[in-house]
Amino acid sequence: MSIPSSLLTSAGLIGGFAVARATKHRHWGGVVAAGAGLGAMEVCRRRTGVIPALALGATYAAALTGSHPLAKKIGAWPSVFTVTGATAAAAHLLTRRRRD
Repeated sequence: MSIPSSLLTSAGLIGGFAVARATKHRHWGGVVAAGAGLGAMEVCRRRTGVIPALALGATYAAALTGSHPLAKKIGAWPSVFTVTGATAAAAHLLTRRRRD
């Protein structure tokens, strides 16, 4: 049994931001975010293949970069939660096995 990719993406985005904020070192948050993102991609790859895993990685990267300009409009934590929700939904959809 593996950890769901949606849980990994959520932990990476929220945990990465929390670590960066708590330690005042953005690179530590980046390490957390990168590790969780790569783990989510691996779970997705094992379950559904390379193409969905790459799509998940692109979605995750877009969430990381998109949260910054969004934070200027709605605030840091609301931005993190918004992109986390969207990314978790995408991860869930991308890792579902298709029925034959």
